[in-house]
Amino acid sequence: MEIQLYNSMSKKTETFTPIHKEAVGMYACGPTVYNYAHIGNLRTYIFEDLLKRLFLTCGYEVRHVMNITDVGHLTGDADDGEDKMVKSSREKKQSVWDIAEFYTKAFFEDTDRLNILRPTVSCKATEHIGDMIALIRTLEEKGYTYEAGGNIYFSIDRFPAYGRLARLDAQDLQAGARIAVDENKRNPHDFVLWFTNSKYENHAMLWDSPWGKGYPGWHIECSAMSMKYLGNHFDIHCGGIDHIPVHHTNEIAQSEAATGETWVNYWIHGEFLILDKGKMSKSSGSFLTLQTLIDEGFDPLDYRYFCLGAHYRSQLKFSFEGLKAASQARRKLFAKVRALKESCDGSPGADDSGKPYADRFLADAADDLNLPKALASVWALLKDDTVSAAGKLNALYRMDAVLGFDLPNLKTETAPAADEEETARIEALLAERREAKAARDFARADEIRDRLAAEGIRIKDTPDATLWEKI
Repeated sequence: MEIQLYNSMSKKTETFTPIHKEAVGMYACGPTVYNYAHIGNLRTYIFEDLLKRLFLTCGYEVRHVMNITDVGHLTGDADDGEDKMVKSSREKKQSVWDIAEFYTKAFFEDTDRLNILRPTVSCKATEHIGDMIALIRTLEEKGYTYEAGGNIYFSIDRFPAYGRLARLDAQDLQAGARIAVDENKRNPHDFVLWFTNSKYENHAMLWDSPWGKGYPGWHIECSAMSMKYLGNHFDIHCGGIDHIPVHHTNEIAQSEAATGETWVNYWIHGEFLILDKGKMSKSSGSFLTLQTLIDEGFDPLDYRYFCLGAHYRSQLKFSFEGLKAASQARRKLFAKVRALKESCDGSPGADDSGKPYADRFLADAADDLNLPKALASVWALLKDDTVSAAGKLNALYRMDAVLGFDLPNLKTETAPAADEEETARIEALLAERREAKAARDFARADEIRDRLAAEGIRIKDTPDATLWEKI
């Protein structure tokens, strides 16, 4: 099956063609382990998990590499601000090493609770300092670096293709010249490859290097570790959309300057999860953790289902009302799967009467991970009385290979019935959809329709009203 993916580099949806037949090399930017991951971060890891599961379902072998940033990430991506690890260490009165160990463990506990498959390789920045130094030496030998104020910088003027991912043109780069961030920089968009103690005295994490005792800049770690485990040229680099203008732009520059070849074929980025007041952010203090949702009485998989209700390239607005609806839909799905298992004694055999639904689901998933549309096939299958229980179960198991709910191994749980509050919520969404259509905001109208379909709610427009039913 062909897989279509939106490539942030070309700004087009492209047919995925692997470098190596039936194998995918995929790198994903991992967490900076100075605090708990917030649910906006976790949305990105869920979308990357769906992509990985899709490749596995389509028969590919996936080598998934993810970094753990446990050193060198400043509070500002453009080399400004304070080191996040040191800041957290001071606030929590613990060593930076203890901070990193604690939050790395907490991160993987969260991803495990969300049924996110672990990476093939999880690599810590602190364990790959030598690889970073070697890469910086290569850049130095090729004339891409300069030393100023005791630090080693990458000169973007030596790399003419700088900024093509973010579509930065000469005017954008000139505008940056008016921003005084670091007086040592020849160009404001230049970035640090290695900090020395001439700038950060008494820094907690320091290593010997050809340029003095210090520590690496944030961007260099992803280039060094991805190339160590995936080679100089690999298939896919994933991450949040906020990484495009600085982090990923700088990664491309230093990687391709060092090797002289294309580094990554497909750049896949996920959009923000937003609150009423805007993007979720740890620095502003406006963020929710997975444990927050659990403390409110939700199952972690409720949040996984919630994220399936919007396309990964669309902003998703979080609300507890929306999470409650996702919880009800997820519980209803699980209850139906249990009932199907009981009706065929837990073994569906080889019945493939539900195959057309599974095929349609996979086709939608392969269309740039259109999971909101794919979920509609789940509920349509459950509604179809012409498909046997065994056929439904087999099809659901195929779908679940991408969805990641582990449907064959469900625990006992009672599905709640719909209540008046849920009915009022659905009616309010339908009213909003009518208003959107009247205002010719068809994108919003379609988004509401897809969201309801993902919850197992089918709507039908008539001349007089919009009718709905739970499938």
